[in-house]
Amino acid sequence: MARALGARFIWTEREGDQMTLRRGFTVSPGEKTLVVEDVITTGGSTRDTIAALKRAGANVLAAAAIIDRSAGSADVGVPLTALAVLKVLSVSAAECDACKLGDPVMKPGSRKVAR
Repeated sequence: MARALGARFIWTEREGDQMTLRRGFTVSPGEKTLVVEDVITTGGSTRDTIAALKRAGANVLAAAAIIDRSAGSADVGVPLTALAVLKVLSVSAAECDACKLGDPVMKPGSRKVAR
């Protein structure tokens, strides 16, 4: 995305439980930024990324994703645009048949799930 826009590319990574700028990346005070994600489900990682950028002094203008699995309901605190918007069925642990059977939770991705 950055290359297509002719913009600088940086990224954030989790350090412990907090999203941070790592690997020597910095932003200038007030630097205009766009946060781009591959997939947004709840918006949590995007909100964490926006918070890290704001702590570093960036001015986060908007967010974008290739896929928005929240059907447009994820609130990331800035305008959000996606190439594709999907409604993906999800249920709480209390309603999950596999959870009721005691099947272990498997969640690939950037966050650990405590059970």
